[in-house]
Amino acid sequence: MSASGTAAAGQVEHMLRQVTPGRYDAYEALLRALAAPSSGHLWMLLWQGQTGSSDAQYGTMEVGGFPYAPCVTSAQELSASGWSRSYEVVDGLEAARALYPDHYGLWLNPHAPGGGVGIPWLDLRRIATGLDRQPAGPLRLSEPAIEIPQFYALLTQNAHRTPAVRALRRAWVQPALGAPYLAIGLDVYEASPPAVDAVRTMMRQSVVAVPDGLPVSTVALSDPHDPVAMWLRARARPFYDREAHAPAAAPAAGYGYPHTPGY
Repeated sequence: MSASGTAAAGQVEHMLRQVTPGRYDAYEALLRALAAPSSGHLWMLLWQGQTGSSDAQYGTMEVGGFPYAPCVTSAQELSASGWSRSYEVVDGLEAARALYPDHYGLWLNPHAPGGGVGIPWLDLRRIATGLDRQPAGPLRLSEPAIEIPQFYALLTQNAHRTPAVRALRRAWVQPALGAPYLAIGLDVYEASPPAVDAVRTMMRQSVVAVPDGLPVSTVALSDPHDPVAMWLRARARPFYDREAHAPAAAPAAGYGYPHTPGY
């Protein structure tokens, strides 16, 4: 590895040593080191196969019922781990992109005293898609307690005029770091460019009714990996539902059979 690569690995290891329970700032610094394009090199432990082979497969460990791929952060840590099989050197961004879609986390230096540090797949998603684009976890999510009826009324009115919108949900999100905010979950019929533009216009026209200083964000409910979207789908009832207010359709001719709702 080049001198710059060695220095980058050293930055990851330096940040790793700063992480302790409750030190979310140090944990965020570790994520940023892993996400940096010129740093974050990891030695991924291969359970089978060789680097570049079609049968290469990362090792797997389970912690708290969740799967993780183990890795080490330098050649020195590889030697200290006693790993005798093959390995693959990748950067943190590449590892994150490979692991998070399958809901696998990353475990750094599991052989180290204290057991190393685990990075859940939700944070690997943040690395893969941009740390500043997603709130820092763990998140605390709840029903919004703040009363802003003018905003909800205007948003509902504009949503009814936007055919792409099926339903809207809401949550109060408190990140581990940063200010809490109101999240609006968007359930849409399609994601074509015209539909996306229409939804953006709907939100732009509605946020004028939001009190000054209240951050508002949106999330697509169709996103299978977003923690806010997952919470909204499971826990929040729509405050606007186009189909709940639609008139009942006339019975279709069924040759004598009762109409059976689709699933």
